[in-house]
Amino acid sequence: MLQVYAFSTPNSVRVPITLEELGLDYELRTINVRKGEQKQPDYLAINPNGKVPVLVDPDGPDGESLTLTESGAILIYLAEKTGKLLPKSGVARARVFEQMFFHLTGIGPALGQAGFFKRQASEKIPLAIDRFQNESERVLAVLEGVLAQRRFVAGLDFSIADIAHFGWLWRREFAGIDFEATPHIARWYEEVAARPAVQRAIERVTSLVPPA
Repeated sequence: MLQVYAFSTPNSVRVPITLEELGLDYELRTINVRKGEQKQPDYLAINPNGKVPVLVDPDGPDGESLTLTESGAILIYLAEKTGKLLPKSGVARARVFEQMFFHLTGIGPALGQAGFFKRQASEKIPLAIDRFQNESERVLAVLEGVLAQRRFVAGLDFSIADIAHFGWLWRREFAGIDFEATPHIARWYEEVAARPAVQRAIERVTSLVPPA
């Protein structure tokens, strides 16, 4: 059975959502990042980068076990393994990768840094807070423009690009972001959040979280 090491984080939730959408069985193993479990030697042996999530596929390529890190890479691997949630060729495939990398290099880092400097930094640095707040608003405005023209982020069909975007928008409160100025993102978010597979994944992930 597939194994997922994860916590209730924006990057982690993408993997269970993908697996639920694909109808694949998996075992969800908690790595409590609040307690620093991602930095423990046993976990670093699985992922030297000390991050969640991690996927272990005992039936990987050529029948060998595969341990894979980085949520974007995991989503692409699962989509290609099953032939679902990712077009096989052409413009549609390119648009999925375009949106995935826009999120992973733009929206995710902006919201993550905004949340860090607002909530977790040992001292308040107004320049950093303003920098990442403004960048978060800028990149979300770009996504708003995309969703003004498309049902899903890469076109008419739901894909791993939508799952990549969903993670940080699910945890947008951490960055102090809302959808007041982005009605098209709000419409898209509500549609994705209502998908049964997404709801099942969120329920499984949040059930792992012990009281703070």
